[in-house]
Amino acid sequence: MKRNVIISTLSTVLLFAMGVGSASAVTLQQVKDRGYARVAVANEIPYGYVGAEGKPEGPGPLVAEHVLKQLGIDDIQWSVTAFGSLIPGLKANRFDMTAAEMAILPQRCQQVIYSEPNTTYGEGLMVKHGNPKNLHGYADFAKMSNAKVAIMAGADQLDMLHKLGVSDSQMVTIQNNADAISTVATGRADAYAATGLTAAQLAQKSDKVQLVDNFDDPVIDGKPVRSWGGFTFNKDSEDFRDAFNKELVKFKKTDEWRNILAKYGFSSTDINQSLKKTTEELCSAE
Repeated sequence: MKRNVIISTLSTVLLFAMGVGSASAVTLQQVKDRGYARVAVANEIPYGYVGAEGKPEGPGPLVAEHVLKQLGIDDIQWSVTAFGSLIPGLKANRFDMTAAEMAILPQRCQQVIYSEPNTTYGEGLMVKHGNPKNLHGYADFAKMSNAKVAIMAGADQLDMLHKLGVSDSQMVTIQNNADAISTVATGRADAYAATGLTAAQLAQKSDKVQLVDNFDDPVIDGKPVRSWGGFTFNKDSEDFRDAFNKELVKFKKTDEWRNILAKYGFSSTDINQSLKKTTEELCSAE
């Protein structure tokens, strides 16, 4: 499998500004004729990111590589961009698909089209070492007006916090997960709200922060929150998405697929639960 040089966030912005990748949304045949697929990630560990050797890592990129190869596409041009730029970039045809395990939400389904789910994951909270404000869940911020929570721009934690009654004045928006540790360690925010896997990975990188052990799952509309992530495509690339879906569904029946998810920290519960929902159900959820 060929991997072209990863395009950095800055380089991506410059390329987009010059109009690179501004062609119309593509069909599968057009991707094959071109000879490569343009795939974006958000550098979010463990879902889709660039590893120490400059190679794409995570269940999003690795599953995408396998599926695209089955479709006869061996060459991938990877783009790294901010999470909040994934959908705008896809709508502007700056890349052909994303492999960031973006949660399948009705409001996003109105803007792009999704594959079937590839992963599922719960929520988590990273706090300053010692957890000085004794925070245990997102709902705590609705009870503590002096507590601030950091979220990543474009992430669905914003909607969760709103539904739990947390005010905008209590939220600190950051552009990348890499900024979360310093934001919490310096006291700019008291915690970082993210998926459980992301929060755990970040907490391992510094002894100034920690993962909340006894985390209270957010309950919204009477249901514990769990997200299902998938690959996204431009609305005009339906035949590409359909072909990708066909191979993805086949791959999810294999041990190889399960091993990829397990490698990046997904539990057996996560893996089994990822098979329990369809994109149609998730897009139409109220």
